[in-house]
Amino acid sequence: MSSVSDKVVIITGASSGIGEATARQLGQLGARLVLGARRLDRLQAICKDIETAGGQAICQATDVRRRADVKALADLALAHYGQMDVLINNAGLMPVSFLDELKVEEWEQMIDVNIKGVLYGIAAVLPQMRKQHSGHIINIASVAGHRVLPTYSVYSGTKFAVRAISEGLRQESRGEIRSTIISPGLTKTELLDHITDAQAADQMRKIFEVAINADAIARAIVYAIEQPDDVDVNEIVVRPTQQER
Repeated sequence: MSSVSDKVVIITGASSGIGEATARQLGQLGARLVLGARRLDRLQAICKDIETAGGQAICQATDVRRRADVKALADLALAHYGQMDVLINNAGLMPVSFLDELKVEEWEQMIDVNIKGVLYGIAAVLPQMRKQHSGHIINIASVAGHRVLPTYSVYSGTKFAVRAISEGLRQESRGEIRSTIISPGLTKTELLDHITDAQAADQMRKIFEVAINADAIARAIVYAIEQPDDVDVNEIVVRPTQQER
């Protein structure tokens, strides 16, 4: 077994896409999983699959926009397993649009989920990780956090923020907590389903024709986790081979 075995891993946004793919891979490697998302029925089905395959997984309905929900998920990990080794802040929204459309409510949703949700996750696990003198926080950013394109203005802003927060965490780690940024390129997830701007949606469907499976991002996450404790993989960018930008 790899060094992933027996680590307690908390994953937000675990009901689909990158979160689900990561949970399934980590479950096969012997990690003890704590899965959170809004869709409890979907989470329960994933947990059942993992357990049937011989893994360990528990779950709880979690809306990362609510700090209490995220803390409750971390508390569940501690109560059930007695420790928390890794947090994967994966939950995210991508309702991209042209600024002229003034989709202010969607801008606020992205800020609440993509930025505040990440901060709530860090706040939920940091005290225990400090107490343990160990831990690993993995934040899912995006190539949009490296480059801004039309319709991506607000989404990119949230992902630039995730990268800044992750780097700040690394610098404040005191040699105890590892900080990893995973920046996926075009990946097959449910993110496109959130786009309500018709012109932007049409544009994105064409761009996403070269998208890779979420399993590719999950493998990058596993790689970061399985490194020895004195190795901190700070950032991984994963794009489809055919993606230009």
